[in-house]
Amino acid sequence: VQLQASGGGLVQAGGSLRLACIASGRNYAMGWFRQVPGKEREIVATATISGADIYYASSVKGRFTISRDNAKNTVYLQMNRLKPEDTAVYYCAARSYYGGNSYYQTEGFYNYWGQGTQVTVLQ
Repeated sequence: VQLQASGGGLVQAGGSLRLACIASGRNYAMGWFRQVPGKEREIVATATISGADIYYASSVKGRFTISRDNAKNTVYLQMNRLKPEDTAVYYCAARSYYGGNSYYQTEGFYNYWGQGTQVTVLQ
């Protein structure tokens, strides 16, 4: 499975961006993680294929929305009310096979990763 992420960019605080990640094949779970230089990668939001299991980091809950279009093997991340602390490289991740719903919010659950897209939020 190959993942192609897009939609990053530069935005003022309070603004919005929508990230998209297209997978080359069907997958069980997809999600978004982010990383700031010098820090560990952290989860942003993840969702299993059914959409019944969705996880948000507490820092983005209520501002970000993850959604999936399974027919297009695509996951989106709508980011509203962006803050400077949301600045990071955002990575798309996918798990290509069934994995239950106990660990889908953890980085190790995913076996494919995209190239990352930069999101910069200005003061």
